[in-house]
Formats: sequence, structure tokens, C-alpha cells
Amino acid sequence: MINEIKIEATTRMVKSIDNLKQELTKLRTGRPHASLLDHITVSYYGSEVSLNQLASVSLADTRTLLVTPWEKNMIGMIEKAILKSDLGLNPASAGTTIRVPLPPLNEERRRDLVKIVRHEGEGIKVAIRNIRRDSNHQLKSLLKDKKITEDAERQTQEEIQRLTDRYIQEVDKVISVKESELMEI
Repeated sequence: MINEIKIEATTRMVKSIDNLKQELTKLRTGRPHASLLDHITVSYYGSEVSLNQLASVSLADTRTLLVTPWEKNMIGMIEKAILKSDLGLNPASAGTTIRVPLPPLNEERRRDLVKIVRHEGEGIKVAIRNIRRDSNHQLKSLLKDKKITEDAERQTQEEIQRLTDRYIQEVDKVISVKESELMEI
């Protein structure tokens, strides 16, 4: 029972870190990468479909993404989806492809993005602390039902606290890496 609680807490904390990393890939740094457009969805015959299922995204040069739709009739819809996204990009169709130029980030926008990164990180830290609280609550229930001893409960709480500290440090590392990427010129 105790091992199950620890395994569940670890799994949930790892998922929280992975979620943070995925959210941070949506934020644009100074250099473009194809995954920048991964979260964009396009209306495709009445249903919302991820852009990477309708087109290939590649780098044309250091400041331009190249989107090549699998179907030519989807160019207009993909363009609209990119325009509507929260990225502030202006795509331009060029025959059978869409070019997405990425303007350079100014200092003010970089600072705003750093604030967003810190906010995302703080949200994940809260989630990790909530996982700790849930685990400790489960331990207290086991103690109340006399399924574990007080020593086992205390020892497991300390282990869960160490897990929490470790994953919060991991969040701090991920945030600092993203901040340095953002502030890089």
C-alpha cells in the first residue's frame, strides 16, 4: 500500500514536469523550431485536427518556418488557424506551401515571456505540492484504519517530501533553461 502511494505520487509528479516542458515548447524563443506550431488545431471536415497531422512543418531558414499541407485545398484553413493562434504570426501562402516568418523578439516581449514561464512553473509547483498533500492524506487514512504504523507513516511522509523537493528543483531547472533561451539574443 505504501509503495503504491509512493509510485503514484512519483508518476503524477513526472507527468507534471512533462506537462510543463510541453507547455514551454509553445513559447517562442529567438530561434524557430518546427514544434512551435504543434499545438495549433485546424478545422478539417468539421472536426479539429492538429496541424502536424495535416501538414509537414520544417525550417526554411533561420527566421522562417515552412508549412507544406498534404492537401492543397487546406492552405487557406491552415493559414487562418495560424493567424488565430496566440503566437502573433503572419503566415503567407506561396503556391503549395505556407511561409511563416518569425519576427525577432524585442526586449519587452522577452521579459513578458519570462513572466509567463515563471507563472507556468509556479502552477506546476502548486500541482506537485497538491500531489504531496494527496499522498499524505492517503497515509493518514491508512494510519487511521490501523493498516500502517505511525513510524511507517512518518517515514513515508519524509520520503514523499524528498520527492516533492526533488521535483520542485527539477521545475526550477526547466524554468531557468527556458528563461536563458528567451533572454539569449
